Amino acid sequence: MLAELAPGAPELASAESFHAGVILAGTPVVIRGLCADLPAAQAARASARAALDHVLSFDTGRRPQVFLGDPAIGGRYYYSDDLSGFNFTRAELPLAQAFAHMLRHADDPSAPTAYLGSLVTPAYLPGFAEANAVPIVPPQVEARLWIGNPSTAATHYDAYENLACVLAGARRFTLYPPDAIGDLYVGPIDHTMAGQPASLAAASADPERYPRFAAARDRAITVDLAAGDALFLPKLWWHQVEATAPVNVMLNYWWDATAIGPDAPLLAMLLSMIAIAERPEAERAAFRAFFDHYVFRPDGHPLAHLPEDRRGVLRDIKGAGYGPIRAMVLRALRGG
Repeated sequence: MLAELAPGAPELASAESFHAGVILAGTPVVIRGLCADLPAAQAARASARAALDHVLSFDTGRRPQVFLGDPAIGGRYYYSDDLSGFNFTRAELPLAQAFAHMLRHADDPSAPTAYLGSLVTPAYLPGFAEANAVPIVPPQVEARLWIGNPSTAATHYDAYENLACVLAGARRFTLYPPDAIGDLYVGPIDHTMAGQPASLAAASADPERYPRFAAARDRAITVDLAAGDALFLPKLWWHQVEATAPVNVMLNYWWDATAIGPDAPLLAMLLSMIAIAERPEAERAAFRAFFDHYVFRPDGHPLAHLPEDRRGVLRDIKGAGYGPIRAMVLRALRGG
């Protein structure tokens, strides 16, 4: 079971209290009713059409990319059988036309499904985020919308903290902790449905092909969110997302809540892959020891044996040491 918060909890008083009381703990948290009073959620209580009309009231006419699925896929947007392509098509459509697709399916489940994901509201729906603001999110963070018929987003992770708020319909999240990665049989990192690699085992019922998945399945956490509820997910938590109502609307925010600069940890991992992953086993083990000592720090600061004023750039990475270390890396990458 996950921890749950209700409106009025002290952790929800501000973005700062949310950061201190929830984000730094590093575990998922369900927040019941967080978004229930937003205008979009209020419109959704009238009808799915009213929810979509509320969104359309901010439309500027830009044409986002929409996933279109044949009824045969049952809303499960995924790879083709041989992993060379996908089982859906993409089309750039006006929002009104995309929403018409969704409403047709809502009335006729045999109609093709439509799914619109990661719609950046400042670009496509200026004013929506301000009208539907969530105070625990820092004001500079962009709001995104996920709108569609019943659908299943394959098990994946996010590179940033994720606050997901159901505005209309319902969502079921199936969660796996970051260290389940080896049991999930992850697909290619450069051929994905929507940016992040996905688990192949979580979408399969083949225990012979994916025997280790049983261990991940035993650790899975299922969370059901009704309209108005929210889920906070720390970065790198794996999650499958099922939208279960005829029409569903979700608002989400991604941000790196613990960053000290613009550098993304996953970019460092990609560079480490090409620099270290194919070296001999003994050499990889040596670098693992160095990474543990300097980066993961199980024994504390790597220069704890020195006075602070003799630790050089490692004295304060969050402060004075950050710029010089970043400059060293950039010079090396440029070959300088």
